[in-house]
Amino acid sequence: MSSAESQSHRTFIIGCGLTQFIKPRKTRTTEDMGLEASTKALLDAGITYDDVQAAFVGYVLGDSTCGQRALYALGLTGIPITNVNNNCATGSTALFHANTWVKSGAIECALALGFEQMAPGVLKASFPDRRSPVQPIAEASIGSEATIGKNYGPPNPRMFGNGAQEYFNKFGGDIETLAEIAAKNHKHSVKNPYSQFRNGWTKEEVLSSTRMTEQLTKYMCSPTSDGAACCIIASEAFVHQHHLENQAIEIVATALTTDDITTLESNSAMNAVGFNMSRNAGDEVFRKAGFGPTEGRDQVGVVELHDCFAANELITYDALRLCEPGKGHEMVKAGDNTYGGKYVINPSGGLEAKGHPIGATGLGMHSYITCFQLRNWAGPAQAPGLFDLPDKRGKYGLVHNLGLGGAVVCSLLRRPEFWKEGGQDGRDRLGYNHAHILKGITRADIDKVKSKQSSERLLEIARL
Repeated sequence: MSSAESQSHRTFIIGCGLTQFIKPRKTRTTEDMGLEASTKALLDAGITYDDVQAAFVGYVLGDSTCGQRALYALGLTGIPITNVNNNCATGSTALFHANTWVKSGAIECALALGFEQMAPGVLKASFPDRRSPVQPIAEASIGSEATIGKNYGPPNPRMFGNGAQEYFNKFGGDIETLAEIAAKNHKHSVKNPYSQFRNGWTKEEVLSSTRMTEQLTKYMCSPTSDGAACCIIASEAFVHQHHLENQAIEIVATALTTDDITTLESNSAMNAVGFNMSRNAGDEVFRKAGFGPTEGRDQVGVVELHDCFAANELITYDALRLCEPGKGHEMVKAGDNTYGGKYVINPSGGLEAKGHPIGATGLGMHSYITCFQLRNWAGPAQAPGLFDLPDKRGKYGLVHNLGLGGAVVCSLLRRPEFWKEGGQDGRDRLGYNHAHILKGITRADIDKVKSKQSSERLLEIARL
């Protein structure tokens, strides 16, 4: 551990808020979804917007300063607000920077918000008048087909399908392996009221859905979605000052990596979709937590990882060293990715089932691990055994969020040693357990958390 890391402050997620992730239908604006998620997070934390000293807001498909527009409804307090765009890793990138500010000691409390309003159907280029920044990576993936076999389909499914095919050729597994992963996620999603899809599609139904590429069917692919998510990060001093010991979850470590040379120069379809970035981010986050290169995975109990396609979930098992090299398909067969196995992976339903509103996705992942799992509030979706250890802190929760072009954020989260059972927590402040009960917000909720410097003009036009 470097001297800078040893001198940094401990940081905690103290508040989480989510909207439901829904099919894109232009019924909700980003500012209204952002207001709902951030209001819920502030209520959960028991603080007001006046306590927030900086904010980072993530979105991909929006105009400049959408972050300010969403947060201004809570108050015009003059704090730094930074808008973030890092493709599908946008939400976790916002959290990474909010956490960095608090960890440095520059501030005591920061807010990370993410949202997206998307168009129905396959994701299309936002700026068709210019070359996509991801184009060289897409070309590298298509070039690898000379080795792994020809493919077809829309660009993103094709790239991730190619990654799966390289995995199949090297290690084993097939389309049925991917169907088992997708069916597992859809089964998990039934217990998540925030999910876009709660159909619980079986392996057979996944396999019989429309074929998108040689390796992927429709139900193995994440849908476009509208939604928002928010996390509030605070210092240890802030936690104790506000008596949040019984709901604060520590961000033990977080890492942000981008592509290395192997993305373009290794002729690897797996590297083209981020295997290398994921491996580097995973290794870095465990190193920051004090583990050796391959250590610590046995201390993880629950994982939210970036299954934009079932193909990516498979190769990410290996990238994060959750299995022996090349044994991800055997992990699926053994059921070590679900309840009763070694890990519970994507108990939320994952991107394939709960939805993928790009800017909100990573913050949703952190919320599911924090509020649902490590606080032990998830009810029917609770991963078992997280706290059945002599160590009061229990097992870690791991988050993995990937964006092509590229970025990966990994976080290790854990219940702190000063955790206190009982006492008031976010469920009391909201009046229900928001980890497995979905409700909207009211004007009275906003009034509890808004700044003293809030604009009635903006609140009057908000659609709750």
